[in-house]
Amino acid sequence: ARSFADIGDIVRGKIFSSVMIKRKKRDELESKLKEIFGKIMGNNNSTLTGLPLDKVREYWWALNRNDVWKALTCSGQLKGNKYFRATCSDRQGEAQANDKCRCPKTSDDKPNDQVPTYLDYVPQYL
Repeated sequence: ARSFADIGDIVRGKIFSSVMIKRKKRDELESKLKEIFGKIMGNNNSTLTGLPLDKVREYWWALNRNDVWKALTCSGQLKGNKYFRATCSDRQGEAQANDKCRCPKTSDDKPNDQVPTYLDYVPQYL
């Protein structure tokens, strides 16, 4: 995955048609994800009963994307990892998102609750 959005696409099952990965690896990953989300469905009978697998994946991602982001960027085990490039900018230039894994404030000085993206030309609200 090249970005956090790619991770979301993988979890939700959206990326397999557009990414050129070897068929065997793609099938293995998809099989594992089906197994994982099958277990999630089994553990949450009342909420997820009757939903198709793709809806369960969307539901899980919507509920857990912030925790996934924190695990990737705020983990003590990953501290100092340079996988993510600088996503915030201040008067001194680009900076890492160090304030609870977010850029400290938006341009209009409001607290920022958005996960940074690398696609600067695409609004985060699409």
